[in-house]
Amino acid sequence: MKMQHTEADYVAIAGTQHYYGTDFLRPGLLVHLRKEPDNAYDQEAIKVVLTPIGKIGYVANSPHTVPMGCRSAGRIYDTFEEHVAGIVRFVMKDVVIVELAPKLHEVYMVYESDAEESKKPSVL
Repeated sequence: MKMQHTEADYVAIAGTQHYYGTDFLRPGLLVHLRKEPDNAYDQEAIKVVLTPIGKIGYVANSPHTVPMGCRSAGRIYDTFEEHVAGIVRFVMKDVVIVELAPKLHEVYMVYESDAEESKKPSVL
């Protein structure tokens, strides 16, 4: 089932204190929400990944961790296949709010250049 949007959907990232904290997170960062079906603690676990760092937390899924105006992992779990992108919109102490962005995709290009090209400045 594909995600259908009529208005913005927001989720909160929980558990950041168990990974890298929130000091490095800024509005506008692209994150990836990936289902974690083998999670022993939560059948609807959705991990939040920041390239190239890795897992930075989970989509909040408890009434105690889901802020007002946000959706829980359980509410969005069946709205996408395995992965959906998100954009960090707010960072307040330990709370990170992410807007779901199902139409965004991150692409990396890796290529080998010859000796002459390697002397030219490049943009990554």
